[in-house]
Amino acid sequence: MAIVVNKPLPEFEANATGGLKVSNTSHNGKIMILYFYPKDNTPGCTTEAMQFRDKYKDFAKAGATVFGVSRDNMKSHDDFKAKLELPFELIADTEEKMCHMFGVVKNKIMYGKKSQRHRAQHLLDWPRRLGQRRMAWLESPRPC
Repeated sequence: MAIVVNKPLPEFEANATGGLKVSNTSHNGKIMILYFYPKDNTPGCTTEAMQFRDKYKDFAKAGATVFGVSRDNMKSHDDFKAKLELPFELIADTEEKMCHMFGVVKNKIMYGKKSQRHRAQHLLDWPRRLGQRRMAWLESPRPC
């Protein structure tokens, strides 16, 4: 089921670093920022993660909880999080359920080859509705 701006989110549950289970109801009463990125340890994705890391205190001050989401497994996420000293958790969407639900899987052609793009940011407010789709305060890094 696809999500729609200003409509309640469908149910979902995913595993995150730190042993967390994240769902549509796991952070009730808080703003959630989900940022989707293609792959750990690639130049553009590393830049994007560092931008969220560097702005993390501002997000926390505003009452927002940040989660990075990619198709990488938990081991990759744990290593990426430790390497960049990320203060937020990363969600392993290995089966692409969240990527498809949030509509971030886009086909594209890069250097003559077909590939899929998985980069987007979503702001979820309470009671769990999709708000803004883009966050203007972050620069867009180059694609991974």
